[in-house]
Amino acid sequence: MDVLKQLFEQHFHLPPERVQPLQGEFGGSGRNIIRLATKQHSAIGILYGVREENRAFLEFSRHFRRHGLPVPEIYAEDLVHDAYLEEDLGDTTLFEFLSQHRKGEDVAPAAIEAYHRVVDELPRFQVEAGGDLNYKVCYPRASFDRQSIAWDLNYFKYYFLRLAGVGFNEQTLEVDFGRLTKFLLTADRDHFLYRDFQSRNVLLRDGRPFFVDYQGGRRGALQYDIASLLYDAKADLPPALRQQLLDHYLDRLAGFLALDRDRFLQHYYAYVYVRIMQALGAYGFRGYYERKTHFLQSVPYAMKNLRWLLRNVELPIALPALMDAFKSMAAAERWHSLAPEAENLTVQVFSFSFHRGGPPPDETGHGGGFVFDARGLPNPGREERFKPLTGKDTPVNDYLNQEESVRQYLAGVWSLVEITVNDYQSRGFKNLMVSFGCTGGQHRSVFLAEQVAARLRGRSGVDVVLRHLALEKLGK
Repeated sequence: MDVLKQLFEQHFHLPPERVQPLQGEFGGSGRNIIRLATKQHSAIGILYGVREENRAFLEFSRHFRRHGLPVPEIYAEDLVHDAYLEEDLGDTTLFEFLSQHRKGEDVAPAAIEAYHRVVDELPRFQVEAGGDLNYKVCYPRASFDRQSIAWDLNYFKYYFLRLAGVGFNEQTLEVDFGRLTKFLLTADRDHFLYRDFQSRNVLLRDGRPFFVDYQGGRRGALQYDIASLLYDAKADLPPALRQQLLDHYLDRLAGFLALDRDRFLQHYYAYVYVRIMQALGAYGFRGYYERKTHFLQSVPYAMKNLRWLLRNVELPIALPALMDAFKSMAAAERWHSLAPEAENLTVQVFSFSFHRGGPPPDETGHGGGFVFDARGLPNPGREERFKPLTGKDTPVNDYLNQEESVRQYLAGVWSLVEITVNDYQSRGFKNLMVSFGCTGGQHRSVFLAEQVAARLRGRSGVDVVLRHLALEKLGK
């Protein structure tokens, strides 16, 4: 931690006033991610012991920025102590934005537009910036070659199929793996492969996408990354939207190279299957092997994708043993209750007035939760233009969002709530209360409750109950 503080002070010529540990939802990378900030400046510090990966990320970042790509600026580094400091791009991931702008299969135009902007940038990484990239710094392989494919397929076999108890014949499955690998390697593989191009590795700032976590990138096939984005398990994109985005990607890609669409699509779904297998291997390793059962919550979504593929796609090669395993997996009902101890945590989010009723009582008998006092934040209720409005109205939202103290407060609140939600899910707790109070219960507390509830709705295994107690009394 001290090395990050030193890097911050060297870059900004001020010591950090706030140091806030961060971690992506149920993060599995092993990185320590820390936000360091003063009132004027903010940065993200990374501590990670795999020096080759750090070096790859730093060199890739500088290379992508030279090409004008939206990636974080590197402020400072100390690879001897496995640390570096980068631009703070905020907290809103594409996954969270999608979760906040959908109802089931109905995805709002704002989220669709965000995905279009992300897809627009992908060929720039793959072709424009990939052409003169120094692939010698790639870790652990310089290309997505036969060895890389073998690692992914065996990851799936040993950490998902075997640990989940899915039956298979080792020899016939290996024959299929060999046939699949040979076919994958016939695709054009002379472009940058981001490797983990998915919704949690895209941050949205002022509507613009920024990209992170490309340190595992290497030379490879174009199909892999668009497959990763469109078949990102928990994002659960509707099939029609997936097709729309694939068509948009191919139109965009055609502006960068001579594209044979039929040949591209011939390999595309084989790479979709490989990406799903890689993801299932990761879920199995983290969930079954490391006993981090929250990773298994993504498995039902992956099974949904497999069922769609089995119904709608026929690969140009025969893979009987692998397809039998997929069919067995897709038909099983047990995936829906893989991690019962981590599911169905009900988080009740309240806003209230300290002057009209006070905090809500705990009616669950659990006795756990938070009561946050928002009276120290700027009060929109003191201005005439806001008095008839509430914290659910856009003008009030805009007013509060532009206040640095509100952003800091909300970041601190979310950090505490996220830690507790993670712990409660892993321990099987069923209820948590998060309450926000302000003077009248109309503006600040409502705004904060809405913000936290929206973020929680993006999480699997969490049911959110949102109530505005003071507004209910006022009939608003």
